[in-house]
Amino acid sequence: MGAYKYLQVLYRKKQSDALRFLLRLRTWEFRQLPKIVRANQPTRPDKARRIGYRAKQGYVIYRARIRRGGRRKQVRKGNTNGKPAGQGIHMKPNRNLQVMAEARVGRRCGNLRVISSYWVSQDARYKWYEVVCVDPFHQAIRNDPKIRWATFAKQKHRECRGKTTAGRRARGLMNKGNGAMKLRPSKRATWKAHNTYNFARKR
Repeated sequence: MGAYKYLQVLYRKKQSDALRFLLRLRTWEFRQLPKIVRANQPTRPDKARRIGYRAKQGYVIYRARIRRGGRRKQVRKGNTNGKPAGQGIHMKPNRNLQVMAEARVGRRCGNLRVISSYWVSQDARYKWYEVVCVDPFHQAIRNDPKIRWATFAKQKHRECRGKTTAGRRARGLMNKGNGAMKLRPSKRATWKAHNTYNFARKR
């Protein structure tokens, strides 16, 4: 078993003493840093490689911090009127926190293309994700047939359009078969097709 395989097994057992100690140190360090910071190397090299990272020029990794939990309902003067169930306590965004992390990195680094991301650490208030990006104008990326697809113009800001793995999961596209009928090509497109009448034009 290689070293990456050992790391993969270790991260599956997050309640082990070794990983609990390691994550406690990391979260303390991450708390002292800005919300979005560039990482010199991936914190989890095994996971980074599995989602497409390679230790060569043109690849960049950013670590993003996201506030955990849902958000309150936006109402006038903060007055929600009613029972606690209707006061916006259980409001949840449609996208998950990982998609938000990718979107924030994509906005910060508009010249890079977001490939994917992975979970790094969390505490009671924040979650940290590392986002793998590539420089679409670097020759090492443009000449590599495995990653050249990221240089195409239609891949611009793919993280904002739900094209990454986390984004596809938020759109429900990880499901197949029964129960996934109304998800493709998207929920909005399916709703529109089911609620639109097309009449033959009288000539």
